[in-house]
Amino acid sequence: MAKAKSVYTCNECGAASPKWVGQCPSCNAWNTLYESTVVSAAHPRAGRQYGAPAVVRHLAELTPEKILRHPTGISELDRVLGGGLVSGSVVLIGGDPGIGKSTLLTQAMATLGQGARVLYVSGEESSDQIALRAQRLGLKSDRLRLLTENQVETILASAETEQPQVIVIDSIQTMFTEILQSAPGSVAQVRESAAQLVRYAKQTGTALFLVGHVTKEGTLAGPRVLEHMVDTVLYFEGDTGSAFRIIRAIKNRFGAVNEIGVFAMTETGLREVGNPSSMFLSRQGDAVPGSVVLATQEGTRPLLVEVQALVDQSHLSNPRRVCVGLDTNRLAMLLAVLHRHAGVATFDQDVFVNVVGGVRVLETAADLAILAATISSLRSRPLGRDLVAFGEVGLAGEVRPVQRGQERIREAAKLGFKRVLLPAANMPKKGDAGIELLPVRRLTEALERLE
Repeated sequence: MAKAKSVYTCNECGAASPKWVGQCPSCNAWNTLYESTVVSAAHPRAGRQYGAPAVVRHLAELTPEKILRHPTGISELDRVLGGGLVSGSVVLIGGDPGIGKSTLLTQAMATLGQGARVLYVSGEESSDQIALRAQRLGLKSDRLRLLTENQVETILASAETEQPQVIVIDSIQTMFTEILQSAPGSVAQVRESAAQLVRYAKQTGTALFLVGHVTKEGTLAGPRVLEHMVDTVLYFEGDTGSAFRIIRAIKNRFGAVNEIGVFAMTETGLREVGNPSSMFLSRQGDAVPGSVVLATQEGTRPLLVEVQALVDQSHLSNPRRVCVGLDTNRLAMLLAVLHRHAGVATFDQDVFVNVVGGVRVLETAADLAILAATISSLRSRPLGRDLVAFGEVGLAGEVRPVQRGQERIREAAKLGFKRVLLPAANMPKKGDAGIELLPVRRLTEALERLE
């Protein structure tokens, strides 16, 4: 007979332990083990038993079918998904509370419902609350089927009756299965509930959206195995007090990783931003010191953002290095390179660097723009409003090439910029008409170009 027993499961990696310990023995995280009850079946004492053998085939014998994508009606969401929604795919969407996860899915499902059977399952909000949201957004919700339920078995039984082509689970942390006795939201419940829903989606070819909560560190709550079970992981970025929202693909089996979609939150819901570069470059007035435009690459999309730096005399024994939207450790490294290879010292200066608009830039192509903005602020000398910079700076002071340099140049020319500071290895064979290219090989050459 099956019997219940208690185990302690890590909330970070999902590893199980027979007793509670302060530090997880698998991922070394502290205070992440929580008690959960599992049901284990008695195994026979006889020798190992095997199932029926499966069919094994050569990879060369297989002819993959062409993936059919279904547009959601929101082009920015389709871009992040890789071109549209794939049947049988499982998409996990995470983000801070109130950032717009439910709003985006309600808009997408209302559009999809006009040509496909959709089912919106809510475990957090009542049907009246969702109806009020749809009314406020002005959506056509006559074809959108709604179910307010928390039990996975009931949801799957309703799905067998409704036969939807798309299902939304909002959210996976509120779901529970009767197989386990632990409370909803626990590691075991989240893992088992997601496993049953994913199994149903794969067997029936139903596209599945899972909404996930995030922790205070900004990562998805629940076991990390949840991200491995799904096909696509999307994160909402941006401040809830700001009007702009960015959705980024962290994992995608059907498209490019790090692809972003840009939205603006309005009274009628999330509105797509077709040209995000112009939105992040809404600068006014004359050129000011410490400001330079960076040509970055987000997935397949070139994006121009403004990088600002402020260098001021420090009265502390350890000057501050503060980054918003960039890597603080990389800023410290770049300042050391600036001192060693260009003779510009900032050991007695506080350095603050910010990316305007709430965008996160983690690629190394931002190095040259960061140093250019820092030098501009340190010398109180504007660089001009027509300059764009990109390039990686190495520890030896060399300026290294980056990927997709030609696309960055074209994006800068399209928006009316006249000069581009770039690595010499990224120089195109044919120059772009109407834009001046400033190739550099060393950091000292870049500083001379900025004089």
